Amino acid sequence: MPQLDDHGWMTRAIQLAHRCPPATGAYSVGAVLVDEDGEEISSGFSREVDDAVHAEESALAKIDPNDPRLALATIYSTLEPCSQRTSRPRSCTQLILAAKIPRVVIAWREPSLFVADCQGYELLTAAGVTVVELPELAEQARAMNAHLWV
Repeated sequence: MPQLDDHGWMTRAIQLAHRCPPATGAYSVGAVLVDEDGEEISSGFSREVDDAVHAEESALAKIDPNDPRLALATIYSTLEPCSQRTSRPRSCTQLILAAKIPRVVIAWREPSLFVADCQGYELLTAAGVTVVELPELAEQARAMNAHLWV
């Protein structure tokens, strides 16, 4: 199994996040799903198909949930996957766990702007998922969300 280029794939996710239509009540996030051989399976970004869709949700919706590549895949998300939401029945954390994706790479953890205490990182690790944080890319991943703190 080749070593995945975490920085390169996160850069791709950041590029996708820049495609999000800006919103005052939601983050702009990009996500890329990559197989064990370092090939892109699918990608998505916030508000790609409707006003409520999250990046991870959009990427996962483009692939058969029984696709065998998911069992060895990595999902790159510019923001920690949500652990609760009001717009959909399942959080992105629940979707990732249901897809049995063993590895998640994030650039930054969700601040308490919309959700008081996001538990995505903790819930994923507690379920045995490897979660890697790339804090050196956090500023780039936050950049398209600067309007939220104005």
